[in-house]
Amino acid sequence: MRILLTNDDGINAPGLKSLERIAWDLAGPKGEVWVVAPAFEQSGVGHCISYTHPMMVQKMGKQRFAAEGSPADCVLAALHDILPERPDLVLSGVNRGNNSAENALYSGTLGGAMEAALQGLTAVALSQYLGPHNIEIDNPFEAAEVHGGALLRKILAAQPDEQQDYRLFYNVNFPPVPAADVKGSRAVAQGFRQGVTFGVEPHLSPSGRRFLWIKGHDQRVPATPGSDADVNLEGYISVTPMRADLTAHDMLAQFRSLQDE
Repeated sequence: MRILLTNDDGINAPGLKSLERIAWDLAGPKGEVWVVAPAFEQSGVGHCISYTHPMMVQKMGKQRFAAEGSPADCVLAALHDILPERPDLVLSGVNRGNNSAENALYSGTLGGAMEAALQGLTAVALSQYLGPHNIEIDNPFEAAEVHGGALLRKILAAQPDEQQDYRLFYNVNFPPVPAADVKGSRAVAQGFRQGVTFGVEPHLSPSGRRFLWIKGHDQRVPATPGSDADVNLEGYISVTPMRADLTAHDMLAQFRSLQDE
């Protein structure tokens, strides 16, 4: 098996090292693992691509490259320039922090997986929820590392043979607990944390200029019952099948009146 790895935390991120260990276990001794990851952190860039300017790509080692671009850029660079053949699987992560609920919409980690799916490949985004029970342990990514390989095998075994035009990709979030405390996994929908939005926090520089920092919200706010963030906080790994199709299919019938006769 040939596996491509990317992330949004950057090529030197500890979560990427965890993902490499998961990938090598999955690929086996005769497999290949390629890394094409951002040279610098790209958290929150979503599915953006560097459409209006070029990006530099630097070889960092055997089958290991850094690109001055987003995770989606890295997937494009890997598929259309770096790799000798298309990979069998694309893994994005392991993200530092959860990409459950509304976070999924901003995630560069998911953006990399989404681009791979749009390119016709099987793709999984993996993120490690952080909290008081795992943030200070020796390896905060322990839950992902210990349980990631077996879970990926289950996802690949369950994946349907036939795919729609917008191919499936998968959003996996590991709970904010040590590996031994993980209760299992759940296939669940993307949730919503009521009242949780991004905002800004203004600061003045020493020169008197005004700058704005993007500011997140408390990740422990209760989410939709039975959804990804909800089961994560209960100690379960969430698996959410996704598509890049943004159509509100449940609303199409209501807007039939807009059609001209």
